[in-house]
Amino acid sequence: MWSTEFTVALVLVLATGAAVGVTHARLRRVPHPRGLSGRGLELMETAFLAGGPARVAVTALVRMQQEGRVIVARSGLVTVTDPAPRDAVEAALIDAAGPGRQQDADVLRRQVARSAAVQEIGDRLADRGLMRRPDRHRAVVRARRLMGLALLATVVLGVFAMVDWTSRTFDGRYTGAPPVFPFAVLLVAGVFYMAATRPDKGRVTPAGRRQLSMMKEGGAWRPYDVVAPVAALTVLGALALEGTDELDDEMRAALTARQLAASSSASSSSSCSTATWCGSGSDSGSSSSCGSSSCGSSSSSCGSSSGCGSSGSSCGSSGSSCSSGSSCGSSCGGGGCGGS
Repeated sequence: MWSTEFTVALVLVLATGAAVGVTHARLRRVPHPRGLSGRGLELMETAFLAGGPARVAVTALVRMQQEGRVIVARSGLVTVTDPAPRDAVEAALIDAAGPGRQQDADVLRRQVARSAAVQEIGDRLADRGLMRRPDRHRAVVRARRLMGLALLATVVLGVFAMVDWTSRTFDGRYTGAPPVFPFAVLLVAGVFYMAATRPDKGRVTPAGRRQLSMMKEGGAWRPYDVVAPVAALTVLGALALEGTDELDDEMRAALTARQLAASSSASSSSSCSTATWCGSGSDSGSSSSCGSSSCGSSSSSCGSSSGCGSSGSSCGSSGSSCSSGSSCGSSCGGGGCGGS
């Protein structure tokens, strides 16, 4: 009788182990491997790699402000004065400002972070092997949970098999060896396999961390793809790499202002199902976080033990939705869709 139970346990462990192996291979796959670019990474790619989509939004806003193409009031109201974008991220920012060309900085930041232009930056970094796709990370986590349940079932089936063997032995109907060894081998092998395929918690890969380390070495980093005075380039480089702590007090206060609370609340309830990369990093400007990443609404709190962005689960619960109840599609694990 116990052989039937062992067969069931073996099938469960092998099937879930195969799922773990497939999802883990997809997570580690690098479609377009390239060598590290040293200190030559583009500004928006640097911001995304170091701080996630929200930092890209903030970097674009600060760049336009330094060039005099937007006005950022201390209250947090952003006014677009030049509606001609210079790249796709700026186009998303101008579009998010609406026909009136005015929007609260916090709302603007979240909407730009969810935009396709910003999400595509994360895709490019993942294709180069500098980041891990959060949707694939969550797939690995789900497969590992199923395998964990299969291993638990193995223990239960082993106990039942042992009880059955004991009863048969006492009744004189069976004199073979106890069925402990095969179940123990299967359980130990499964545990070792789980340990060997455990994914890193962060979205940035070891190659991505080396890339950031090189960019932080050798003095202040300045983006090569932006034409601006040296002082402005230094500010943008520090913002992209280190976050809003590098800004002056007035600009930082404007970025953290909550002028339009009603608009902010409405924005947090909007769907972000197309945003694969929702807040893989956080700056000091965010008032709430889920692990190390911000949630879609800056006024909401997170209840998940793993960050919406960092570990593959999402805000508010172990499922995949923002704390306000809006669906976050494939990354909102690294989480908040727009916190900085």
